[in-house]
Amino acid sequence: MALLTILEYPDPRLKRIAAPVSAFTPDIQTLVKNMADTMYDAPGIGLAATQVDVHKQVIVIDVSTDKSDLKVFINPQIVAASGELLGEEGCLSVPEYYDKVTRAANVTVSAQDAHGKAFTLEAEGLLAVCIQHEMDHLKGKLFVEHLSSLKQMRVKTKMKKRHREMERP
Repeated sequence: MALLTILEYPDPRLKRIAAPVSAFTPDIQTLVKNMADTMYDAPGIGLAATQVDVHKQVIVIDVSTDKSDLKVFINPQIVAASGELLGEEGCLSVPEYYDKVTRAANVTVSAQDAHGKAFTLEAEGLLAVCIQHEMDHLKGKLFVEHLSSLKQMRVKTKMKKRHREMERP
């Protein structure tokens, strides 16, 4: 089990746009496994490769209560979205901060698995929200960017203070 370091906001590497995966090599399968281990250890329900400073379009998600339903999305694209859902979100890259964000309630996503096999999945509720949240990371966007400027400034200040406190001996 290899745990990866999760970047924290406002790290500028979180703003990088992820490139599509073109070769489904053993390195990709290792990345997926390490990302899943990191997500479960954090603990979280979703993780994008961008968050671990790998700028490839790779996402792992598991919204099950017993960590038994790992989903892998490589090169994901939302092909349909409907409804609206306002819910509280958090992020492993913005620890200890939660706020309400409006997302599509239902999405249809096309992607590839860790071996390159294409699939389409219809998702609703928490899974749909998590897919959209993680896909934002691949575009260099964090959930706090859906908030007002004032809230964004407060979060940035809070995170900078957190980093200063962690650096003190």
